[in-house]
Amino acid sequence: MPIEISIVIPLYNEEESIPELCEWITQTMKKMGSTFEVLLVDDGSKDNSWSKIEEQFKINSNFKGIKFNRNHGKSAALDIGFKAAAGEIVFTMDADLQDSPNEIPEMARMIREEGYDLVSGWKRKRHDPITKTIPSRFFNYVTRVISGIKLHDFNCGLKAYKKEVVKSITVYGEMHRYIPYIAKWHGYTRIGEKEVSHQARKYGKTKFGIERFINGFLDLLSITFVAKFRKRPMHFFGSLGTITIATGTLITIWLISEKVYKIHNNLPVRDVIDQPIFFLALVALIVGTQLFLAGFLGELLTQNQPKNDNQHVIKSLGVENV
Repeated sequence: MPIEISIVIPLYNEEESIPELCEWITQTMKKMGSTFEVLLVDDGSKDNSWSKIEEQFKINSNFKGIKFNRNHGKSAALDIGFKAAAGEIVFTMDADLQDSPNEIPEMARMIREEGYDLVSGWKRKRHDPITKTIPSRFFNYVTRVISGIKLHDFNCGLKAYKKEVVKSITVYGEMHRYIPYIAKWHGYTRIGEKEVSHQARKYGKTKFGIERFINGFLDLLSITFVAKFRKRPMHFFGSLGTITIATGTLITIWLISEKVYKIHNNLPVRDVIDQPIFFLALVALIVGTQLFLAGFLGELLTQNQPKNDNQHVIKSLGVENV
C-alpha cells in the first residue's frame, strides 16, 4: 500500500521527548486515516536517543531510524531524510515537542486541495525568550526582502512539501533555514503559509545559540549568490574583472597621454612611477586579472556536487533508500 505521509524528524540528544512525540504522531495519524512513515534521523546523539528509536521501531515499524556517525547538523539530517522519504507529502518537524503533529492534517489538505508545492508553519505566538524572538523577526524580515518570498517564519521546523520538491533539492551546510528559497529557484513557486501552535520546550534546552543568526545571515548571502550564479560564475567574477581592468586601463592611458602631451609642449614632466595614481592602476589590473581567473576556476568547479551525506550513515531501521 503506497505511503501517503512521510514525516522527517532530525534530532540530537532528545531521548526524553522521543516516546511522547511518537505517541502524539500515532494518535494524530490514526485520526487522519492516512498511511504514514516517520523517519527519525539521529544526528550523532550522545545520549540514549538511538535506543529510544529502536524501541519505537519494535512497537511500530512505521517509525524508522537513521543514525549518523557523528553530529553533522540539521541540514545533513534533513537531506538524508528527504532522500529516504517515500510519502506523497513529506513533512518536517523538530523533535523537541515544540511543533504540534495536530497541524499535519490541515497542512496536508493545503498541499492536496489548494495546490501548494510547499506549506511553511508560522509560529505567530512563540514561547521563547525575547533574546530569540526579536533577532528572529529581524532575520525573517531580511530574508523576505532578499528572497521575495512572503513568509513570516522561515526557520519554523514544521513544513509540508510535495514529494517532488524534496526529491529535487539538496540541503547542505546550514541551508535548512532557506529550503523555501532553494525550492523557489528550483521552480517550485507555489509557497504557502499556515499559522501553527508553538509549544513551550518541555525537556532539555535549545541546541542553537545567538551564533545561528550570524551564520544565518552569511548563509543567506551565500545562497543568494549560488541561486544567481551557480551555473555561470564567470558572469559574476567576469563582470567585476571587466570593470576593474577597464578602470586600470583608462588610468594608464590617461597617464601616458598626459606625459606625451607635456613632452610635446615642452612642459615639466613627472615620472609616471612617481604618481600614486599609477599604483592604483597597477592594482586594478592585477585584481581584475585575478577576478577573471576566479571566474574560470568557478566554471571548472560548477560540475562538482555537494558531498553526499549517505556516507555518514552507520545504522538504519526499516529504511532502504540510504
